[in-house]
Amino acid sequence: MNRVTRTVLVTGASGFIGSHLASALVRDGYDVRAMTRRPERYTGAGTPVAGDVADLPSLRAPLRGVDAAYYLVHSLNCDDFATKDAQAARNFAAAAAEAGLERIVYLGGLGADDAELSEHLRSRREVEQILTAGPVPVTTLRAAVVIGHGGISWEITRQIVAHLPAMVTPRWVETRTQPIALPDVIRYLVGVLEPKQARGRVFEIGGPDVLRYIDMLQRAAVVHGRAVPNITVPLLTPRLSSAWLALVTDVDIPTARNLVDSLTTEVVVHESSIEEIVRGPTIGYDEAVRLALRDQAAAK
Repeated sequence: MNRVTRTVLVTGASGFIGSHLASALVRDGYDVRAMTRRPERYTGAGTPVAGDVADLPSLRAPLRGVDAAYYLVHSLNCDDFATKDAQAARNFAAAAAEAGLERIVYLGGLGADDAELSEHLRSRREVEQILTAGPVPVTTLRAAVVIGHGGISWEITRQIVAHLPAMVTPRWVETRTQPIALPDVIRYLVGVLEPKQARGRVFEIGGPDVLRYIDMLQRAAVVHGRAVPNITVPLLTPRLSSAWLALVTDVDIPTARNLVDSLTTEVVVHESSIEEIVRGPTIGYDEAVRLALRDQAAAK
């Protein structure tokens, strides 16, 4: 395959996904611009550039001369995240069109189009629609929970398993999801960058296991070498659930509230066309947990 993409912008380069993606792209020989609001503090892969998706003029310089960009920015830690994320997507779509990008790659959220999505997942879908409404072709990857050290959803799982002698869990632990290992997310993100047949398409990505959240917690406990008994309390409301998460983990209440809202929606893969573009087996949940725990231990 002949490479046509040379310079790539990674938004959210200092974040959980962005930092790993920037490193992978640099290893593959791309000229990576790592966009962050504080480039002077950036220590990751690529060349740091200043830019803020909330400020349209600030996007012009980092996008100048770029072939493709990854859009990995979203908010969870505020009540008006949907409004902020929608405006940020409009800004980025306009700046990308002005710069004449060949492609945007966007990482969104799973969830059937005809399902009753949570506010968080509706926001992820709205951002997708705003980006694709512009003239720059967009490749969208939709994923559920990403298992990897540093990810909010995984950290909640790890901390619950590590800290609690027993779990009193809300009803949403029965919801099905299809977690995916961080290395597979990065492999897919890199893999859709070049192929022409990936332009303008939406792909669903997930690992090989479809699990309830309670299954994820219990299997993570086994990998962690613990047994954590569980009692599910059906009347534990979303508001109380978010307060419970904030109590037993270090996640803040606004983030917990927005995450809990999404945990009531089933998010599983319904189509596998990504396998036509990026081939290879995906990592199972238990192995993904082992990798996340290994990376967490190495980071201490």
